[in-house]
Amino acid sequence: MPYAGDLSPEQAWELVQSNPGAVLVDVRTRAEWSYVGVPDLTALAKDVALIEWTSFPDGARNPAFLDEVGAVSADKSAPVVFLCRSGVRSVAAAEAATAAGYTAAFNILEGFEGPPDEQSHRGRKAGWKVRGLPWKQG
Repeated sequence: MPYAGDLSPEQAWELVQSNPGAVLVDVRTRAEWSYVGVPDLTALAKDVALIEWTSFPDGARNPAFLDEVGAVSADKSAPVVFLCRSGVRSVAAAEAATAAGYTAAFNILEGFEGPPDEQSHRGRKAGWKVRGLPWKQG
């Protein structure tokens, strides 16, 4: 695996909660943060780092991504946990961070909304929200 590993949403919450240096990076787009919501780490006295992996609507890769990650996690040995909608962009982000020297870059399986259900709706089968973890409207 070209990054530290995959975590369930619950495992990610536990890691961010138990490790003072751990950072949660939401790599979705500004539109997703605004319209779908974001994880809420207020109870942990932490903020979620909102850093786009790609932009909306063109899908262009954020050329400053690793610089922005470095601004929120200068310690490349501290855990950095990446979250996207369903766990795909966050894998790419974890791989890029690992290639840049981060030794504890993780992907959150299921993402924020999880896979689509039988009616092609997200946010009903799996993901951060469905697992009952704290979140707020962006």
